[in-house]
Amino acid sequence: MNSQDDNERQINLHFSPEIMAGHYANFANVSHSDYEFTVTFARVDHEVEDGEVPGIVVARMNLSPVFMRELIDAMEDNYSKWRTREGIKNLPQFDDPTAGDLSD
Repeated sequence: MNSQDDNERQINLHFSPEIMAGHYANFANVSHSDYEFTVTFARVDHEVEDGEVPGIVVARMNLSPVFMRELIDAMEDNYSKWRTREGIKNLPQFDDPTAGDLSD
């Protein structure tokens, strides 16, 4: 066991039922200053064809640059795993029982 394994801590998070339900967002805006990143999540009505598109902010998070990098890495990792799983689901299936037979 290396020293990194010795120092690994487990975080035990608890959620109230209201927080566990989460919020739906279909729009996000990211901005930054010299000291932090701000990610604003909103639910917007894309069905409006003319004029201003109505929306409501459902969450806003301020993140340190270090945490922002960790979040990006975690999102890229999870998105890659999701794409792989989706790609496997969408592989063509063959009904021909000899399709894999190389004995000819």
